[in-house]
Amino acid sequence: MSLNAPLVYFIPEETERVAKAAFPKGNRYLRLRDTLGPLFHNPDFQDLFSHEGRPAVDPARLAMITIMQFAERLSDTQAADAVRSRIDWKYMLALPLTDCGFDSSVLSEFRTRLLEGEAEHLLFDTLLAQFREAGLLRARGRQRSDSTHVLAAVRALNRVECVGETLRHALNSLAVVVPDWLVSCIQPNHPDWLERYGSRIEDYHLPESNDERVAYATLIGADGLRLLRAIDATDAPSWLREIPAVRTLRRVWIQNYTWAEHKHNTINDNTINDNDTLRWRTNEEIPPSGQFIGSPYDLDARYSKKGNTTWVGYKIHLTESCDDDLPHLITNVQTTTATTSDDSVTGTIHQSLHGRDLLPAIHLADTGFIDAELLVESKEQYKVELYGPVRMDHRRQAREGKGFACQDFTINWEEQCATCPTGCKSINWTKAIDSRTNDVIKIKFSRRDCMRCEDHDKCTDAPRRTITVRPQAQYEALRAGRIRQESKEFKQTYAKRAGIEGTISQGVRVCSVRRARYMGLAKTRLQHLAVASSINLMRVSDWLDERPHARTRQSAFERLYRIAA
Repeated sequence: MSLNAPLVYFIPEETERVAKAAFPKGNRYLRLRDTLGPLFHNPDFQDLFSHEGRPAVDPARLAMITIMQFAERLSDTQAADAVRSRIDWKYMLALPLTDCGFDSSVLSEFRTRLLEGEAEHLLFDTLLAQFREAGLLRARGRQRSDSTHVLAAVRALNRVECVGETLRHALNSLAVVVPDWLVSCIQPNHPDWLERYGSRIEDYHLPESNDERVAYATLIGADGLRLLRAIDATDAPSWLREIPAVRTLRRVWIQNYTWAEHKHNTINDNTINDNDTLRWRTNEEIPPSGQFIGSPYDLDARYSKKGNTTWVGYKIHLTESCDDDLPHLITNVQTTTATTSDDSVTGTIHQSLHGRDLLPAIHLADTGFIDAELLVESKEQYKVELYGPVRMDHRRQAREGKGFACQDFTINWEEQCATCPTGCKSINWTKAIDSRTNDVIKIKFSRRDCMRCEDHDKCTDAPRRTITVRPQAQYEALRAGRIRQESKEFKQTYAKRAGIEGTISQGVRVCSVRRARYMGLAKTRLQHLAVASSINLMRVSDWLDERPHARTRQSAFERLYRIAA
C-alpha cells in the first residue's frame, strides 16, 4: 500500500456548522481540535508505507482514531462505526458528513504495520511532542512511577492442562496446514486421540488424585512424542518442524518431561528407541517462572505473584509528570513480562526519558524501584534524584536494636578497614558478589578480638563478626536515604507519589489497562502505549476545560473524623 494523502486537513464547512449546532456548549473533541489543530500528519508515517500500490487510508487519521478508540474502550467494529456516525469524531478527523468510513479490519492492519515497522512508540511520542510544543509538558520537573499487573488474553492453565492444550494446538495447526499428512499419520494408529484432544482440555475433566494426574500427563507426553517422531521422520516434509505450534510443542515437552533414565536431553535425539519412556518432571525440576511457558497460545505470558495477587500475563510500568502548574501527563510506558522486578526497569525508564529529553529533576518511586546502585547511577549519569523509601537493614542487630548494626561501624574506605564501636579494627577486606548479583564488600574482624568482647553474644552468633557493605558511593547513598526518609520533609514530598495510583485507577476503569486485548508482549505493549496516549489526550482536554486536578478520595468516616479533629 502506498501513502498518497494530503498533508493538511481542513474541517469541511458543513461538518463544522452541524457539529457546532449539535454541541453549543462545546465537546471534548471539538475543543481539542480547535485548540491544538491536527495532532498527527501523514509524513510522520511515511517510513511505514511503500511508494507503490493502492492508496492507504490516511495514517494520520487512523492514528487519531486508534487513540480515541482506546479512550472510549471501543472494539475495531465500534470505532469504525463511530467514524461513520458520530459528528464529534468527524469534526476531530476533519471528515465530511457524507464520509462512509472504512472496514474495521483497516485498524488491525494499521496496528500490524506499526509493529512490523518497529514504530509502536510513534503515536505516544508524537502526541507528547505536540503537548510539549504547546507548553503542557516540560523536562526537569517532578515525575513519579508505579507498576501494576496485566492479565494475559489467555486462561491460566495448570501443567497438565498446558501440555494437553499444547498438543491439541499443534494438532489443530497441522490439520489446517497438512490435513492429508495428519490423517494418514494419526487416524489408523490412534483413533482415541479424537476423544482426548478433540475438545478443550479442562481441569474438571482431569483425574483428581495426584498419581492419576501424573499417569494422564505421562500418557499425553507419549502421544506428543509419537507426533514429534512422525514429524522428524525422513519421509515427512522437513518444513513441518518450523511450524510455530510444532516448535512450541517441542519446547513445552522439554520443560515438562525428561527421560526416565536421564539418557537424553532433546526430544528429537536420533538415539531414541521404542523402549525409552518419558517421565513427568516434578515441580522442583521445571524451569523458573520467568522461563516457563504457561500457555501455547501466548508464549510471552508468565505466572507471577506480588503480595496476595497472583496472575498470568505481564506488568505495566507507568511514569507521569506531577508538577502542580501543568497537566499530569504520562511520559513513559514500559510493558514487561510478569516476572520482571520494578528495580530492573528504573534504569530503562531513565534511559528512555533521556532519549526524548524528558528527564525529571526528582523521580518519585516506591521501594520496589529503588536500590543502592540505582540511587548512585540516577544521580551521576542522569542528574536525577531518585526519591523514595529505601530498604532498611533487616539483619538481626538492626531489627532487634541489640548489639551493633552495620551502620554503627566506622569505615575507612581509603585504608580498606572498618572499626567496630569498641575500637577493634577489621583484619580482612574482600570484594564479592551477593545472591542478587550486587557488588559487595565483606569485612571480617579478628576472632581473638571478638571472643573476648563483652558484647560478643549481642553482636554475632559466630566466633567473629563479619559485615557486608556496598561499595562506597552506594553505601553512602543508602545510608543518606535511610536518614532522609525519617524526616517530615521527606514524607511531605513523597506523598506526591500516591497520585500515580490514581492514574492506574483511571487506566483500569476507563481503558481496561489490566486486561490485555491481544496475545503476545509486542501487541500488549502497543495496547498500553495507545492507552497512555488516550489518557494524556483526556487530561489535556480536562486542562483546557480548566478542571482542577482531582484530589484523593476520602471515605465518609475519614472526612467526619478530620472535621471533628
